Amino acid sequence: MAKAAIITGGTSGIGLAAAEIFIKNHYKCALVGRSEQRARAALDKFNTDSAIYIQADVCRVDDCDKVVSEAVQRLGGVDILVNCAGVYSEGAIVDVDEIEYGRIFDTNVKGTFFMCRAAVPALSAAKGAIVNVASDAGVKGNYFCALYAASKGAVVAFTKSLALELAHIPVRVNCVAPGDVWTPMTRAQLERSGETVEDLAAVYPMRRIATAEEVAEAVCFLAGPKANFTTGAVLSVDGGLTA
Repeated sequence: MAKAAIITGGTSGIGLAAAEIFIKNHYKCALVGRSEQRARAALDKFNTDSAIYIQADVCRVDDCDKVVSEAVQRLGGVDILVNCAGVYSEGAIVDVDEIEYGRIFDTNVKGTFFMCRAAVPALSAAKGAIVNVASDAGVKGNYFCALYAASKGAVVAFTKSLALELAHIPVRVNCVAPGDVWTPMTRAQLERSGETVEDLAAVYPMRRIATAEEVAEAVCFLAGPKANFTTGAVLSVDGGLTA
Protein backbone atom coordinates (compact mmCIF):
# COMPACT_ATOMS: atom_id res chain seq x y z
CA MET A 1 0.00 0.00 0.00
CA ALA A 2 1.27 3.47 -0.87
CA LYS A 3 2.31 5.67 2.01
CA ALA A 4 0.20 8.71 2.81
CA ALA A 5 1.07 12.27 3.81
CA ILE A 6 -1.02 15.06 5.29
CA ILE A 7 0.26 18.50 4.24
CA THR A 8 -1.26 21.55 5.89
CA GLY A 9 -0.90 24.62 3.73
CA GLY A 10 -0.72 22.09 0.93
CA THR A 11 -2.51 24.11 -1.73
CA SER A 12 0.24 26.68 -2.35
CA GLY A 13 3.89 27.53 -1.77
CA ILE A 14 6.18 25.08 0.00
CA GLY A 15 3.32 22.72 0.87
CA LEU A 16 2.21 22.41 -2.74
CA ALA A 17 5.81 21.86 -3.89
CA ALA A 18 6.23 19.14 -1.25
CA ALA A 19 3.03 17.46 -2.39
CA GLU A 20 4.34 17.36 -5.96
CA ILE A 21 7.52 15.61 -4.83
CA PHE A 22 5.62 13.12 -2.68
CA ILE A 23 3.22 12.27 -5.49
CA LYS A 24 6.11 11.76 -7.94
CA ASN A 25 7.49 9.28 -5.42
CA HIS A 26 4.18 7.39 -5.29
CA TYR A 27 2.82 8.76 -2.03
CA LYS A 28 -0.81 9.66 -1.52
CA CYS A 29 -1.37 13.18 -0.24
CA ALA A 30 -4.10 15.01 1.64
CA LEU A 31 -3.80 18.70 0.86
CA VAL A 32 -5.20 20.77 3.72
CA GLY A 33 -6.22 24.40 3.37
CA ARG A 34 -9.01 26.92 3.61
CA SER A 35 -9.34 27.94 -0.05
CA GLU A 36 -11.34 25.68 -2.32
CA GLN A 37 -10.21 27.74 -5.30
CA ARG A 38 -6.52 27.07 -4.63
CA ALA A 39 -7.32 23.44 -3.89
CA ARG A 40 -9.08 22.97 -7.22
CA ALA A 41 -6.09 24.46 -9.04
CA ALA A 42 -3.73 22.13 -7.16
CA LEU A 43 -5.80 19.02 -7.84
CA ASP A 44 -6.13 19.98 -11.52
CA LYS A 45 -2.35 20.35 -11.68
CA PHE A 46 -1.75 16.89 -10.26
CA ASN A 47 -4.65 15.23 -12.10
CA THR A 48 -4.30 12.05 -10.06
CA ASP A 49 -6.28 9.99 -7.58
CA SER A 50 -3.25 10.17 -5.30
CA ALA A 51 -4.17 13.69 -4.13
CA ILE A 52 -7.24 14.69 -2.15
CA TYR A 53 -8.31 17.98 -0.58
CA ILE A 54 -9.55 18.41 2.97
CA GLN A 55 -10.92 21.84 3.77
CA ALA A 56 -9.93 22.94 7.25
CA ASP A 57 -8.66 25.79 9.37
CA VAL A 58 -5.81 24.53 11.57
CA CYS A 59 -6.56 27.28 14.09
CA ARG A 60 -9.54 25.15 15.15
CA VAL A 61 -8.78 22.05 17.19
CA ASP A 62 -11.88 20.25 15.88
CA ASP A 63 -10.67 20.84 12.32
CA CYS A 64 -7.27 19.34 13.16
CA ASP A 65 -8.98 16.21 14.48
CA LYS A 66 -11.24 16.09 11.42
CA VAL A 67 -8.31 16.29 9.02
CA VAL A 68 -6.58 13.27 10.49
CA SER A 69 -9.71 11.13 10.79
CA GLU A 70 -10.75 11.94 7.22
CA ALA A 71 -7.25 11.31 5.87
CA VAL A 72 -7.08 7.93 7.62
CA GLN A 73 -10.49 7.00 6.22
CA ARG A 74 -9.81 8.14 2.64
CA LEU A 75 -6.13 7.26 2.32
CA GLY A 76 -6.00 4.16 4.50
CA GLY A 77 -3.67 5.63 7.11
CA VAL A 78 -1.16 8.41 7.73
CA ASP A 79 2.61 7.97 7.53
CA ILE A 80 3.75 11.60 7.33
CA LEU A 81 2.51 14.92 8.65
CA VAL A 82 3.93 18.14 7.19
CA ASN A 83 2.89 21.27 9.07
CA CYS A 84 3.35 23.95 6.46
CA ALA A 85 0.36 26.20 7.15
CA GLY A 86 1.67 29.54 8.32
CA VAL A 87 1.09 33.27 8.30
CA TYR A 88 3.56 36.15 8.43
CA SER A 89 3.65 39.45 10.27
CA GLU A 90 6.15 42.26 10.61
CA GLY A 91 6.21 45.62 12.37
CA ALA A 92 7.00 47.23 15.68
CA ILE A 93 5.83 45.59 18.89
CA VAL A 94 3.95 48.74 19.87
CA ASP A 95 1.73 48.26 16.81
CA VAL A 96 0.82 44.63 17.56
CA ASP A 97 -2.64 44.16 19.02
CA GLU A 98 -4.25 41.08 20.53
CA ILE A 99 -6.03 40.20 17.29
CA GLU A 100 -2.79 40.12 15.32
CA TYR A 101 -1.09 38.16 18.09
CA GLY A 102 -3.87 35.58 17.96
CA ARG A 103 -3.77 35.36 14.17
CA ILE A 104 -0.06 34.55 14.14
CA PHE A 105 0.10 32.21 17.11
CA ASP A 106 -3.16 30.40 16.35
CA THR A 107 -1.92 29.38 12.91
CA ASN A 108 1.81 28.97 13.40
CA VAL A 109 1.87 27.44 16.89
CA LYS A 110 -1.59 26.24 17.87
CA GLY A 111 -2.22 24.72 14.44
CA THR A 112 1.12 22.91 14.42
CA PHE A 113 0.66 21.65 17.97
CA PHE A 114 -2.86 20.31 17.55
CA MET A 115 -2.24 18.79 14.13
CA CYS A 116 0.59 16.83 15.74
CA ARG A 117 -1.59 15.84 18.67
CA ALA A 118 -4.32 14.62 16.34
CA ALA A 119 -1.90 12.67 14.14
CA VAL A 120 0.21 10.93 16.79
CA PRO A 121 -1.97 7.78 17.09
CA ALA A 122 -1.96 7.19 13.31
CA LEU A 123 1.72 8.05 13.01
CA SER A 124 2.54 5.72 15.90
CA ALA A 125 0.86 2.84 14.08
CA ALA A 126 2.87 3.65 10.96
CA LYS A 127 6.15 4.51 12.74
CA GLY A 128 5.93 7.68 10.71
CA ALA A 129 7.40 11.15 10.64
CA ILE A 130 6.49 14.78 11.28
CA VAL A 131 8.13 17.72 9.53
CA ASN A 132 7.33 21.20 10.80
CA VAL A 133 8.12 24.34 8.83
CA ALA A 134 9.80 26.93 11.03
CA SER A 135 11.93 29.86 9.82
CA ASP A 136 15.33 31.46 10.13
CA ALA A 137 13.43 33.98 12.26
CA GLY A 138 12.79 31.23 14.80
CA VAL A 139 16.49 30.38 14.95
CA LYS A 140 18.10 33.81 15.23
CA GLY A 141 15.36 36.43 15.40
CA ASN A 142 14.60 39.05 12.78
CA TYR A 143 14.48 42.84 13.04
CA PHE A 144 10.97 44.32 13.17
CA CYS A 145 9.57 40.80 13.26
CA ALA A 146 9.30 39.88 16.95
CA LEU A 147 5.82 38.37 16.81
CA TYR A 148 6.50 36.11 13.84
CA ALA A 149 9.95 35.17 15.18
CA ALA A 150 8.45 34.22 18.53
CA SER A 151 5.92 31.95 16.85
CA LYS A 152 8.55 30.19 14.76
CA GLY A 153 10.88 29.93 17.74
CA ALA A 154 8.07 28.10 19.48
CA VAL A 155 7.86 25.70 16.53
CA VAL A 156 11.60 24.97 16.83
CA ALA A 157 11.38 24.27 20.58
CA PHE A 158 8.22 22.22 20.13
CA THR A 159 9.87 20.14 17.40
CA LYS A 160 12.84 19.26 19.61
CA SER A 161 10.66 18.46 22.61
CA LEU A 162 8.21 16.30 20.66
CA ALA A 163 11.09 14.46 19.00
CA LEU A 164 12.27 13.34 22.44
CA GLU A 165 8.76 12.40 23.51
CA LEU A 166 8.07 10.22 20.46
CA ALA A 167 11.55 8.79 19.79
CA HIS A 168 10.79 5.44 21.46
CA ILE A 169 7.82 4.69 19.17
CA PRO A 170 9.61 5.70 16.89
CA VAL A 171 7.94 8.70 15.30
CA ARG A 172 10.57 11.10 14.02
CA VAL A 173 10.00 14.85 14.39
CA ASN A 174 12.13 17.40 12.54
CA CYS A 175 11.77 20.86 11.11
CA VAL A 176 13.10 22.97 8.29
CA ALA A 177 14.04 26.59 8.86
CA PRO A 178 13.94 28.43 5.53
CA GLY A 179 14.83 32.02 4.94
CA ASP A 180 12.83 34.01 2.42
CA VAL A 181 11.18 31.80 -0.18
CA TRP A 182 9.55 32.82 -3.45
CA THR A 183 5.95 31.98 -2.55
CA PRO A 184 2.61 33.81 -2.69
CA MET A 185 3.13 34.85 0.95
CA THR A 186 6.47 36.48 0.10
CA ARG A 187 5.03 38.20 -2.94
CA ALA A 188 2.25 39.65 -0.76
CA GLN A 189 4.86 40.79 1.77
CA LEU A 190 6.77 42.64 -0.95
CA GLU A 191 3.61 44.31 -2.21
CA ARG A 192 2.89 45.64 1.28
CA SER A 193 6.42 46.81 2.00
CA GLY A 194 7.35 48.19 -1.41
CA GLU A 195 10.58 46.17 -1.37
CA THR A 196 11.80 44.09 -4.30
CA VAL A 197 13.01 40.51 -4.40
CA GLU A 198 16.46 41.93 -5.08
CA ASP A 199 16.24 43.81 -1.76
CA LEU A 200 15.53 40.52 0.03
CA ALA A 201 18.29 38.69 -1.83
CA ALA A 202 20.96 41.26 -0.95
CA VAL A 203 21.34 40.00 2.64
CA TYR A 204 21.93 36.38 1.64
CA PRO A 205 25.48 35.07 1.12
CA MET A 206 24.24 33.24 -2.00
CA ARG A 207 22.65 36.51 -3.23
CA ARG A 208 19.23 35.05 -3.88
CA ILE A 209 16.24 33.65 -2.00
CA ALA A 210 15.02 30.07 -2.10
CA THR A 211 12.47 28.51 -4.38
CA ALA A 212 9.58 26.62 -2.87
CA GLU A 213 10.91 23.46 -4.54
CA GLU A 214 14.29 23.76 -2.79
CA VAL A 215 12.66 23.92 0.64
CA ALA A 216 10.24 21.14 -0.30
CA GLU A 217 13.16 18.86 -1.16
CA ALA A 218 14.45 19.33 2.39
CA VAL A 219 10.99 18.60 3.80
CA CYS A 220 10.69 15.39 1.81
CA PHE A 221 14.21 14.29 2.76
CA LEU A 222 13.42 14.64 6.48
CA ALA A 223 10.13 12.80 5.99
CA GLY A 224 11.68 9.96 4.02
CA PRO A 225 13.71 6.81 4.72
CA LYS A 226 17.10 8.43 4.06
CA ALA A 227 16.60 10.38 7.30
CA ASN A 228 15.64 7.35 9.39
CA PHE A 229 18.13 8.17 12.16
CA THR A 230 17.38 11.90 12.17
CA THR A 231 15.02 13.34 14.77
CA GLY A 232 14.93 16.63 16.63
CA ALA A 233 16.88 18.32 13.84
CA VAL A 234 16.47 21.86 12.56
CA LEU A 235 17.58 21.95 8.94
CA SER A 236 18.40 25.47 7.76
CA VAL A 237 17.58 26.11 4.09
CA ASP A 238 18.61 29.74 3.93
CA GLY A 239 21.50 30.24 1.53
CA GLY A 240 23.96 30.72 4.41
CA LEU A 241 21.95 33.42 6.20
CA THR A 242 22.35 31.84 9.66
CA ALA A 243 25.85 30.41 9.11
